[in-house]
Order: sequence, then C-alpha cells, then structure tokens
Amino acid sequence: MSLAEYLQIEQDMVREVKEPTLFTWIVPPTVIYGRHQSAEVEVNEAYCREHGIAVVQRKSGGGCVYADEGNLMISFVSPDTHSERVFEQFLTMIAHALRDKGIPAVTTAHNDILIDGRKVSGTACYATPTGTIVHGTLLYDVNFEALQNAITPTKEKLNKHGVASVRQRVVNLKEITNTFINIRALRAYIEEYGNKFTGAIDA
Repeated sequence: MSLAEYLQIEQDMVREVKEPTLFTWIVPPTVIYGRHQSAEVEVNEAYCREHGIAVVQRKSGGGCVYADEGNLMISFVSPDTHSERVFEQFLTMIAHALRDKGIPAVTTAHNDILIDGRKVSGTACYATPTGTIVHGTLLYDVNFEALQNAITPTKEKLNKHGVASVRQRVVNLKEITNTFINIRALRAYIEEYGNKFTGAIDA
C-alpha cells in the first residue's frame, strides 16, 4: 500500500482503539513532510518527480523525512489522549528494544533516537478526541543518496544540529550492527518486542 493508505489506517484505528497497538510498515520511496511544513521549502520536488518518489503530507508536526524499502515505519496508536505521555512511551519502548540488543540508543528532547550522536529514528505524533497517534522511522538500509537529494533543509536547520548535510546527521542500523540480517528480521523483532506491551499487529 501507499504511505497515504497507512496514514489512513492510523486515523481509522484511533477512532476505536481500546488498548495501545503497534504496527509496522514499509513503503516505496516517499517523502513525508509535517503539518506545518511547506513542500516547496522542504522538498526537492523536481528530483522526486524525476525519480518517482511520492510526496505526502502528514497530519502530525515535526520535520521532513524520506522513507524507502530500507526504512521501517512504526505506528503506535493509543486510546490515551495525553500525547506527551504516549510519545514518551513509544520512544522509551523503541530505545529499550535497541538497547536490549546491545545497541546504545538514546532518546532526545527533540523526540529522536540517536546512536553515538547520529539519528537512527525520527518521530512525530498528534492527538485526536479519541486517542493519540505516534509514528516514526527506523533506518535500516535507507538510500542516503536519495534522501540527501529529496530533502532540502535550510542551512539554519543543519547548523542547529552542527552538521553540514543531512547525511552527516543520520546513520543506518546496518552500518553499525550485524544483529539483524535484513529489514525483515528487524521488523519481526520490533513487532515481537512491541507485542509485550501493546498487542502488536503486522500491517
């Protein structure tokens, strides 16, 4: 399915969800930009058109991200409308899942997950009258050349993080660990780990 279809699943689920539920998904090359962002500013639309990369806006805030078949997308839908609490639950769960495999993952005040100072996961969330949706990326073997060309952050944003490019700021799990032989193994592990807390499902 397309990324837009998975985002619709989240919205459908949050209307009726009775307990926290986690599910994972993988999409073809797609740029996802936040509710308060402009595609004209954040996305290299000409490059995306030329390379068949979809461009989708989500309802949550946060920054612009690139996803492809080397990126695991994780959704966490909770009936709790206290979004900050749900956000913390999600971040803690994913960071602990990685640490339990010996990967030194830490969370940040910007709701990212870092390994040795480099970003391996970005997240965003939004609350509705019936619950909260958190969704995030987990970089396994993402095409960083496409990421670098498809997203166009401002120099101010890069300077804020002390880097010269998007590529310097992010890292693939595949580069730093051989724990997971492929993204399917990572996906199975995250779902199994999440199931201890939420009753995870595979979408």
